[in-house]
Amino acid sequence: MLYNPPHFRETDVPALHAQILHSGLATLITVGADGPIVSQLPMLLDPQAPPYGMLTGHLSKANPQWKDSDFGKPAIAMFMGPDAYVSPNWYPSKAEHGKAVPTWNYSLIYVRGTIETFAGADELRAHVTALTERFERGLADPWKVSDAPEDYLQRQFKGIVGLRLTIDAIEGKAKLSQNRTEADRDSVAAALGASERPNDRAVASLMKQRSPAGG
Repeated sequence: MLYNPPHFRETDVPALHAQILHSGLATLITVGADGPIVSQLPMLLDPQAPPYGMLTGHLSKANPQWKDSDFGKPAIAMFMGPDAYVSPNWYPSKAEHGKAVPTWNYSLIYVRGTIETFAGADELRAHVTALTERFERGLADPWKVSDAPEDYLQRQFKGIVGLRLTIDAIEGKAKLSQNRTEADRDSVAAALGASERPNDRAVASLMKQRSPAGG
């Protein structure tokens, strides 16, 4: 599904589900007659659906992806985590031999599966309600679907199409300097942790959480 060397590969399905639940926004890639089609959309995960869960989302009917895609072919949904540039100057080993080049650390999840569409008003209402509750949760004054006028909602439902992606494969990649020495890893984490960029600090935190898979 993706180039993923063993020391970066993550296969713990519950852990991958937890990362998807924390993320929410997916990049959906499907195939049409003219090649790949891509959209970004929030998706909800049902981790209990066999074999590896189900993702639910929706697209505007103005978005041609829903009608131009060949849903007989597998689709990909990608959830991107934090990412950070890594300078060779952060490696203590560079001072010893100079054999270092720039790279990028990041975390992401790919899922592959088949898609079916749904367009019934009741199904769409249930989906949008669940999506809203997921992302409004924790806000001081959460918005509810019922806050909007019913006639307005009905027009909105007519303008979208729902998607269900049944996951048949799931894989994570966490490229966090596991292929470097412990000293190099610690130095990179320290540099990123001192950065003003939130994504850099998030990568530093992931590096500290993950046990290295190899020196």
